[in-house]
Amino acid sequence: MNTIRTDAAAADGLAGLAALMGDRTRATVCLALLDGRAWTAGELARVCGVSAATMSRHLDLLTSGGLLAEQRQGRHRYVRFADAGAAEVVESLAAASHTPRPPTSYAAARVDEGLRRARTCYDHLAGRLGVAVLDGLEQTGYVERSAGLRLTDHGSRWLRRLGIDISEPRGGRRPIVRECLDWTERRSHLAGVVGADLFRIFVDEGWIRRGEQRLVLITEVGANALRRELGVTVE
Repeated sequence: MNTIRTDAAAADGLAGLAALMGDRTRATVCLALLDGRAWTAGELARVCGVSAATMSRHLDLLTSGGLLAEQRQGRHRYVRFADAGAAEVVESLAAASHTPRPPTSYAAARVDEGLRRARTCYDHLAGRLGVAVLDGLEQTGYVERSAGLRLTDHGSRWLRRLGIDISEPRGGRRPIVRECLDWTERRSHLAGVVGADLFRIFVDEGWIRRGEQRLVLITEVGANALRRELGVTVE
């Protein structure tokens, strides 16, 4: 009987998640939030092309369902993913459901190519650059994938040199390293604690900078550093 109740609870949870994501406006909200930043309800309403009242109802559903968390500041309502796990669910669903479509304009083609080249996946790096970084980490011996992805001792020493100490206690149960299927490349990029820390370091060191939407732009300093550190050749 316990197994039956557990399975029923899991089925209810999955059905609830599917209902949350089964609306185009709410799906658009979740995709927008994959840039890792908090958005106001008004910003999301403009992106989705709906009224403020309609967006408020959608955000109520997403927060009560546990996907999003909100913070009020003055008259503004900010929302972001409740945690990294919620963002990873959305990215995984996007990867599983992505069907390439030809861009409808030159501007759209530029954005599409930019997203494929380098973008955020919540708080870590994705696109061709994200995949190349994970490949570089493996080729340098900083991670290994013979029995599931793991960080090596050599990799831990390299991270400490960059200013990342994974021995420090972290809240939650997020894995140290995790493969995340990239929805444009159909290969894995790096997620987990190390993926988030590397993205932060790359930004702080000026190797990359954020662009519009989820775009990530690689600087000349970053191109040289990634080639030196990981053997990654940037376009």
